[in-house]
Parts: sequence; C-alpha cells; structure tokens
Amino acid sequence: MDIINLEEYIVNLCDKARIASYNLAQSSLTERNNILRILSEKLQEPENINKIIENNAKDMEYAKGKISEVMLDRLMLNEKRIKDIAGALIKMIALSDPLNKGDNWIQPSGLSIRRIKVPLGVVGMIYESRPNVTVDAAALCIKSGNSVVLRGGKEAINSNLILADIIRQSIKSAGFDENCVQVIEDITRESANILMRQHGKIDVLIPRGNAPLINNVRENSRIPVIETGVGNCHIYVDYNADFDAAANIIVRSKFRASVCNAVETVLVSEKIYKDFLPVMKKRLNELNTEIRGCEKTLEILKDATPATDEDYYAEYLDFIVAVKVVKDVAEAIAHINKHNTKHSDAIITNDMKNAKEFQEKVDAVAVYVNVSTRYTDGEEFGFGAEIGISTSKLHARGPVGLNELTTVKYLIDGDNLVR
Repeated sequence: MDIINLEEYIVNLCDKARIASYNLAQSSLTERNNILRILSEKLQEPENINKIIENNAKDMEYAKGKISEVMLDRLMLNEKRIKDIAGALIKMIALSDPLNKGDNWIQPSGLSIRRIKVPLGVVGMIYESRPNVTVDAAALCIKSGNSVVLRGGKEAINSNLILADIIRQSIKSAGFDENCVQVIEDITRESANILMRQHGKIDVLIPRGNAPLINNVRENSRIPVIETGVGNCHIYVDYNADFDAAANIIVRSKFRASVCNAVETVLVSEKIYKDFLPVMKKRLNELNTEIRGCEKTLEILKDATPATDEDYYAEYLDFIVAVKVVKDVAEAIAHINKHNTKHSDAIITNDMKNAKEFQEKVDAVAVYVNVSTRYTDGEEFGFGAEIGISTSKLHARGPVGLNELTTVKYLIDGDNLVR
C-alpha cells in the first residue's frame, strides 16, 4: 500500500471509529457488559481457539530468532492462555460502571452544576508483541464507552487480526457498530507515524512497549499521550532486612523478566552486602540470571559482569540484574530518583523510619515496603484489567483502567441566567 492510500485507509478507520463511538458512549452498562460476555464466550468456542492458535503459530514462527526467548513467551497463545483472557473479561464485567458518576453543586449565581464522567471518545494505541493486549485494550475501551484504533507490532499481526475479528463479531452480535474497534493491518513504521498525526480524530494515544517505541510516540505524536510501560524498577535491601525474605522478593520480582514491573536493579546496604550477595546470587541462579555489579559487588561475586552507568538506567526485559552497594537509605533514594523511570520501587527493611523515608522521597508511581514490584498491576490494585502502567503525572498515573479512560463533562442548568 502506498503512503497516500495508507493515509486514506487510516483516516477512514479513525472516522468510522469516531462515528461508532457516539452510540457506544450512550449505551447502558448492561449493554456494554453484554458485549464482553459474548466476547468471552466466542473466545472459548473450540473453532475460534483453533483459529487463534493457528494464527499465533505463524507469528511465533516469524518471530523466532528476531526477539528474545522471554519476549517469545509473551507472544505465545495456547488454550489455557486464551481461556484466561476470556476469564478476565468476566471479571471485568463485575466491575462498576466508570461512566456518569460525579458530583453536583449550586453557585450563588443560581447555576446548578453537575460534573460527570464520560468516555474520552476515540483511543489510539500503538503496542508491541503481546496479543492479549488486543483483547484487554478493546474490552477496557468498550466497558468505558470508548472506540479504539489499535496498531500492534509485526510479530503479532496474525494473532491480532484473528482476535480483532472475533471482537468485532461480538460487538455486532450485541447490536452495536463493530467499527468501535479498529485494527490497522499495515505493520510498517509509516502506519504508526500516520496514526500519530490524527489530531482531532484520535482523542488520546497510548503507547505500550519498549523505551524506543514510547520515546518515539512521546516525541512525535500530535495527539495527547498517556505514557506507559518503561520500567527500570529497583529493590533496595536495607541493613536489617531478612535475607531469605529479601532474596525471595527479588527472585519473584524477576520471575517474569519480560514485564515492565520486573526488578532491574538491586541496591544493597554496605552493612550487609558481604553476607547478603551470596544468598541473593544463589536464588537468582535458579533463573540463570546474569548479574552486573559495582566494584564492591565484584569483590564478593567473582563471576559477575562489571556494570556500566548505562546498566543502572536499563530496562533489560531479560534475566539480567544490575547490582550496586550503597551506604544507606539516603544514597539508595538518590540513586533511584536519578536512574528510575518513575514506575515501581521497593525497600526491604525492618526499620520503619527508613521505610517511611523511602516511601515519602522516592519519586515513582508505586513505592513498596517489603513487597515485590510485580504487584503494580491493575487487577492486583483492584482495578480489573489495565491498558498499561502510566508513568506520567497528568490525568492518569499508575495502572490505566476503566476510570483512567474517562474524562469529565459539566452539565449546567439555570433559570434564564445571564452574565
């Protein structure tokens, strides 16, 4: 497809999504939940399961050798994972309606003002090789009354297209315009660039993927962006931490290395590093994790790789951990605030004064005490599914769920008032 026709194609998708959004925005909670119920059922039909697995196998074959093993695992769909996606839709149905909630008041002038939650309108999303995101994003947008235009990555294109087809069938079966969910079939970089220019047709753009993708969208989009995803997450092991508990939290925070809330950097108090690092390494060996450490780390862990300054900024998305020995909680906080991506950071400690200081001073979406960073998740926070983890400070911060996919509208009544 040439660039002129590609632009016309994407503009047409966006226009159809806009038109479809109006009826969806006015629908009842029961109607929107019915779409999700039908979708959950269709995903579990044996014929559709087979189609999804067949198309996913094409993606897996294409991606082998092009992406890491941990990223291949994120791409893969089997019957259990498909049924888990379907089950998540049922959980989403149980969530309360994010729309039409609000407050009201009367001004001295006589204005009667209501402020209510309404859909954003049309959401655009650019994301990489996780086909479950196609269903999650579509379902969250449907439940919150939004249309969505999805542009997935080339590694998952066959999976995304079959899932989108099932989603659109479900919307039509429920009596709504299936164009409220659109998938851009073109997987060239130009399609993403064109989508980023659709100001006035797309209300908000959400990138989800690695740092280069998110940076590209943030720097080039003409549409307001909810920035998500990049996670250089830290765990600081304080001077009086329980060694076994700390090592276990670190391992469990790295168990799925390909996710944005996995730990990437471990900081260790200089008071305990000689004794703690061997305990930690023994547990990380269970995951065949490479350790990149500072000079003091290398004194104890002879086979560790010397860390560069870039390592302390890295989101590896792999079984690699950067390790640094620090003087105390103050130095840990300073290191984190310099190197983190404002995602999720944790302290393991039995000193509640240090815990309080850590939570107050670390600048991040989620700051944990004696808890794995892996808990930064919409479902774990009680929000249901999420469209991503926002690390920005405007509108939405943290798991972007149903409420974050709404904006406000003011409804004002009066008795022939003039100003």
